[in-house]
Order: sequence, then C-alpha cells, then structure tokens
Amino acid sequence: MANTRSAEKAARQAEKHRARNVALRSRMRTAVRNVTTAVVGGNKEAARTSYSQAVPIIDSLVSKQIIHRNKAARHKSRLAARIRAMQ
Repeated sequence: MANTRSAEKAARQAEKHRARNVALRSRMRTAVRNVTTAVVGGNKEAARTSYSQAVPIIDSLVSKQIIHRNKAARHKSRLAARIRAMQ
C-alpha cells in the first residue's frame, strides 16, 4: 500500500501503463499469429500482407520500449524466413 500521495499517484500511473502495455503486446502477438496462420495455410500472398502489417506494430513496441529491439528483430527475421521458405 502506498504511504505518500506521490506513491499513490505512481501506483495509479503504473496501473494505466500496465493496461496499455498489455493491450499493445496483445496486438503484437495477434499480428504475429496472423502471419503464422497464413504461412501454415500455405497462402504466400496473405502471409506477405500480414507480415507487412505486423512489422510496424512490432517496431512501434520497440520505440515505446515495451519490447527489446533484439526481440523485435528476432520476430521479424523468423517470420520473414518462414515466408521465404514457402513454396
């Protein structure tokens, strides 16, 4: 429990930030899942389209410091490799 007014305010802000971060991470996971689903389904054009939509979402999380830049690079690289490997 917060003991001072500033600590109470910090706790309120932390709740807001956490809720926002959870929502943004969820958006990223959904975008990655959309690419993966298209790859598994064998639809290369849909995979490319969903990949091009996922990249800006992933990059925005890096700029907001929600995920590390190396994690973003790893996601993008693996998704791109899976798309390239499609027949």
